[in-house]
Amino acid sequence: MPSSFCPRMVNGPFGDPGLFVSFAFRKRALLFDLGDLSCLGTRDLLKVSHVFISHTHMDHMIGFDRLLRLLLGREKRLHLFGPPGLIRNVEGKLAGYTWNLVENYGDRFHIDVSEIASNTLKTVRFSCHKGFRPDTEPVASAIDGRLIEEPDFTIATAELDHLIPCFGYRLDERFRINIIKTELDKLGLETGPWLTEFKTALYRSNDPSSEFTVPTVTPNAPKRRFRLADLADRIAVLSPGRTIAYITDAVFSRANLKRMTKLAENADHLFIEAAFLDRDRRIAERTYHLTAGQAGTVAGNAGAKRFTLFHFSPRYKGEEKLFLAEANEAYRRTTGKRP
Repeated sequence: MPSSFCPRMVNGPFGDPGLFVSFAFRKRALLFDLGDLSCLGTRDLLKVSHVFISHTHMDHMIGFDRLLRLLLGREKRLHLFGPPGLIRNVEGKLAGYTWNLVENYGDRFHIDVSEIASNTLKTVRFSCHKGFRPDTEPVASAIDGRLIEEPDFTIATAELDHLIPCFGYRLDERFRINIIKTELDKLGLETGPWLTEFKTALYRSNDPSSEFTVPTVTPNAPKRRFRLADLADRIAVLSPGRTIAYITDAVFSRANLKRMTKLAENADHLFIEAAFLDRDRRIAERTYHLTAGQAGTVAGNAGAKRFTLFHFSPRYKGEEKLFLAEANEAYRRTTGKRP
């Protein structure tokens, strides 16, 4: 059955890192890293509600300006999460422009920037109508490794070593809700926004005996009322949720291996960098990156069902097939089976 989330890499394996995760049947998406975003269309970028940045090297952050340009003048709240120093980085980018006319905008575009440090989030809001000056002093809140907890999914993080803090991320879908279209038809129910409300009621574990109202498309027609459990039994199929992990720019050390393995444990799909081939593992170690074989080892140790490699060094143009071969062989040595 299809997942509620549809992940895809923003660029090819030699391009800037970035993972775009859209929500099926909803005008919403998540971004992991902000590299070159030119491959994403306006319609996709306008769906983005949260961005999770691994670190602020240029190839992971250069797309901020494109996203800002598209969201400017819209009623929108954008949430950014990332390493210590992210607030200063974003403030510096915003300070590079003149904002003398934005007080006339009718929208309320806000950017909430949160720095991850140990078990704490430090958050500052930048509001368009205030010229993107920080609204307040940073506000601190406690976390337990989970950055987002919504009814249908959670986002967790782990700090990795790239000679600077670099964060990997994990998206866990609680469970999947698939709507049986034939049963909707039998009940004479139209698809529409009410289905999102229905799914939310299930994710929030609302009282099964509570009443759920379905609007009608016919003007002045009475609304249809159902017992939530009865409607769920009739039109919905529930199945286990899906897990997606994103790891980039981390040296293959014992500490990092432990953290990466835990972050990607039993992931349905692991997106993991492989900057170098194994023959250049000394360069990888010196630059705090992974080789293809090391990426395959991480995937195998974590028990990931599938993995995608990205962030190849441009020195390997024409050798793309070697990356997957080395990663698959390392995965096989680790698990005893092919990915």
